Amino acid sequence: MFTTRPEIAGTFGVVTSTHWLATAAGMAMLEKGGNAFDAAVATGMALNIVEPDQNGPGGDTPLILYDARHDEVKVICGQGCAPQAATAAAYRELGLDVIPGIGLLPAVVPGSFGAWMLLHGQYGSLPLRDVMAPAIGYARDGFSLGPRISHAIATVKALFEREWPSSAEVFLPGSNVPEAGALFRMPAMADTYERLLHEAEAAGSGREAQAEAARKAWYEGFVADGIDRFCREAELIDTTGQKNRAFLCGDDLARWRATLEDPVSYDYHGYRVFKTGPWGQGPVLLQQLALLQGFDLEAMGPESADFVHTVTECAKLALADRDAYYGDPAHVDVPLDTLLSDAYNEERHSLVGHEASRDIRPGSVQGFGNSLTLRPKGSTSDIAHAEALSCFGEPVVREQLRHAIAGAGALHGDTTHFDIIDSEGNMISGTPSGGWLSGAPVVPGLGFALSARGQMASLDEGSPSEVAPGKRPRTTLTPGLAFKDGKPYLAFGTPGGDQQDQWALHAFLRHAHFGMNLQQSIDAPEFHTRHCPSSFFPRECMPGHLALEGRFSKDAISDLARRGHDIDIFDDYSLGYVTMASRENGMLRAGASPRFMQCYAAGR
Repeated sequence: MFTTRPEIAGTFGVVTSTHWLATAAGMAMLEKGGNAFDAAVATGMALNIVEPDQNGPGGDTPLILYDARHDEVKVICGQGCAPQAATAAAYRELGLDVIPGIGLLPAVVPGSFGAWMLLHGQYGSLPLRDVMAPAIGYARDGFSLGPRISHAIATVKALFEREWPSSAEVFLPGSNVPEAGALFRMPAMADTYERLLHEAEAAGSGREAQAEAARKAWYEGFVADGIDRFCREAELIDTTGQKNRAFLCGDDLARWRATLEDPVSYDYHGYRVFKTGPWGQGPVLLQQLALLQGFDLEAMGPESADFVHTVTECAKLALADRDAYYGDPAHVDVPLDTLLSDAYNEERHSLVGHEASRDIRPGSVQGFGNSLTLRPKGSTSDIAHAEALSCFGEPVVREQLRHAIAGAGALHGDTTHFDIIDSEGNMISGTPSGGWLSGAPVVPGLGFALSARGQMASLDEGSPSEVAPGKRPRTTLTPGLAFKDGKPYLAFGTPGGDQQDQWALHAFLRHAHFGMNLQQSIDAPEFHTRHCPSSFFPRECMPGHLALEGRFSKDAISDLARRGHDIDIFDDYSLGYVTMASRENGMLRAGASPRFMQCYAAGR
């Protein structure tokens, strides 16, 4: 079968990520004698720099890893929590019924750096300076700016120039939108990293001591001080069309630490698939597997209307349960055992009929409510209080600003991803996200934007994802691992918001059921639904929606339309950014999506 690029194979190590420069950084660590976890820190921190439209150092990172030395799977939660002042009542006092998509109001504790330092201190082997060097080099010396980044900056240019000057200083050098392909530098970010390294190395030569010193400098030292000062003093425009202050403060950073947790897993056709807990959407993929147990996918074919319809209808059911029941398990009781049980899903998959469902149907779990607030597409204004822009000068200025704010809300960022395996069998999958350039303003002097991840929390009273002090927003971030026949086998995932546990699932199913290699599974025509409420502002839904790459056959597309799906045709190779890496019988393999000409796998 034709593939867009070769499936990488070797025995030394493989790295695959959503940017070739990050992949190169990870491979450099393996070549230095580092392990998969050293490579992950270098890869992830490089992604924080070279994909600023998708993530940043002030964002969030969940990691799931297999530690070959201790033969165990663990999750590192680098998802920052809501500030102590961020209550549903506090948002409602501002006249809001949904948390804004951009600005200071949705800012949460930046979790990525804490995740990197926990991973480095506990599992790494190389010096901290080595694993941070690629990110510092890309920030200081520059990197080729991708066309999507240039477009994102152009979209929010008016917002940055008029309202977010600290962002303009970083992303509009010389007051101009940097061109695609231009050499782009982030010197303030390089300075921040160098200062962190200096403080870490002053603590001694031990890896764990340096990781802790760097973490402390971020969450209790000069980085926290800069964030605290900015959040206390700045009053900036957001998606409401009004100027607001942040709830976030330095004390919120000092209270928070990345955590090491156990994964959630599900057994499926000889595989055991591992995901994060329900503070992320990872269990959605597991529940889809549980629902699909009742169907003969292999008899359908990997590009058939039957396959797309069945998988999509199961996704709708699992996502509805996500919205009804998921939240931070440290704050709310999530009935995950029931949601992943065979008995529950045998009953649920009976709802999958021949026709496309248009209702959003969470299941019933005794002792738990399942009410959802639905906002159909178009029911929420891009700017909730557009009249608030009347104070911003001439009509042309107001219109430019309105479009820039709306554009920033639409460009909620995406995400990045990587998968890495070394020769010892260590595996790690990570999904750095948040802190994207369009989500929140840059902290002056530090060079990075805050995370607007708070927009994923709910203001609905009694919702398991209702915002609360110290509570993690229920995110879409979802790295994955899988064992095969009891042995560590696969690391996989993708960017894509609510689509992450759809696109990654499709690649997994095509590999597991149809014998496609990793690259073939990634290349295969993609699809997804936006049937259920979006996790992003303005939290709208599109019942019956089904997006398809145009490479599906005309017969399959016509069949799906006859079944009642609202078909949305996309360009060929335009949905998904899946990466995958595997290890079996000593052979390491990896693949990367050709979509957008940016993901890359390497290895030897």
